[in-house]
Amino acid sequence: MGLGRFGGGVDASKFAVNAGAKVIITDLASHEQLSNSITQLKDFDIEFHLGSHNAIDFEQADIIVVNPAVPGDNEFLELARRHNKFITSQINIFFQLCPAQIIGITGANGKSTTAALTAHLLKSAVREKVWLSGNIGNEPLLTRLDKIAPDDLVVLELSSFQLEQLAQIQKAPKVALLTNLTPNHLDRYDTFADYYAAKEGIFKFQKLDDKFPAVSIFNAEDRVSSEWFDKYKKDAGRICITFSADDISEQIRKSFPLPGRVNLSNLAAAMAVTRHFSIADDRLKTLLAQFKALPHRLELVAEIDGVSWYNDSKATTPESAIAALEAFEQPVIIIAGGYDKNVAFDELGRKIAGSTKAAILIGQTAQKIAEAIKVHKGISAQEHKGVYDCTIEVVDSLAEAVQMANQLAESGDVVLLSPACASYDMFDNFQQRGQEFCRLVQQISS
Repeated sequence: MGLGRFGGGVDASKFAVNAGAKVIITDLASHEQLSNSITQLKDFDIEFHLGSHNAIDFEQADIIVVNPAVPGDNEFLELARRHNKFITSQINIFFQLCPAQIIGITGANGKSTTAALTAHLLKSAVREKVWLSGNIGNEPLLTRLDKIAPDDLVVLELSSFQLEQLAQIQKAPKVALLTNLTPNHLDRYDTFADYYAAKEGIFKFQKLDDKFPAVSIFNAEDRVSSEWFDKYKKDAGRICITFSADDISEQIRKSFPLPGRVNLSNLAAAMAVTRHFSIADDRLKTLLAQFKALPHRLELVAEIDGVSWYNDSKATTPESAIAALEAFEQPVIIIAGGYDKNVAFDELGRKIAGSTKAAILIGQTAQKIAEAIKVHKGISAQEHKGVYDCTIEVVDSLAEAVQMANQLAESGDVVLLSPACASYDMFDNFQQRGQEFCRLVQQISS
């Protein structure tokens, strides 16, 4: 249920066919919308039911593998439960069958970069083979199982939706890390508390063992993470560790190519994992210089006439956009806005008003963000001694936003796509949005 565009449905479908199952894929999206995923399955004997769900599929199936984007209270899943059907997920199957030690990384922001950094450092510094997958996208899980050995290490980025699914079977990684926790996905969760509870499963369901303790790693600079550290440090059979951006030595900082304090926090998190595996910090300097920013995460796209263009399309929360703004000392023109997940923009408005040259806003949330900036504009200008008088522009498309940014930008400026919102109002996903931004910037360059 839910083929999706990120590869998880493709992976689960291939695994099921290879296991001898008759596979039906059902998805509300059309064949055209799912064409990339369907193409990857062209050599597999699969029946596609697209554009809607059919009750009979859920009444007759033996096993239903659910995409994490599908809420647990979906009416067709309720129907399947009434018919006593076995419901599982890609991530649940993986946790039940994976022979190797799993390092799980979650959080509201920074989890992809932290997961990629952790895998990069471990791959170069340990003898075991290291695998990277999970919510980071496009890396298979189930179709790799036959290649993963018991002595290997598996680094997984885990979303709140995947952790909800794991909670159903009370599974969690042996090594669990929380980058930070701020409100998100309030289009799916009724309250902040519900979202936090989903995330907490990464620690709550760790198997405690005095001989082989669970390892729980928390961000000392994050309020919720610190509270959970105090809560879980009392457990027998668990090792609790904290990290902070301030842990990074000046020598290590000079070797690290990613900008901003937020990325220092991601590095500190990754290094907390490497230290657990007895890897000395001084071994990491050369490895860090080789690490490149992930696509759509403070990714430098081009430098044109002295203007630096950055793609941070993965920034789908106000907090992640604030962190991106804090990465730069130069004047910033931010492009923000998108799908409305019912989160507040007050702090983002304050940050934009006080630290940017201009804000170019798009999508469903454009007016909300504009109002949040206006509320703080006078106060912030006074606090920052008039250095910035943020220009606010609302436009209809990303193409118009890039064109407007190009008109406003001067040599020495940064143009930053950091939407603070999901992309679903205008694009299929954050990748498509980021790719379109890169294409538009390259048009300016050429």
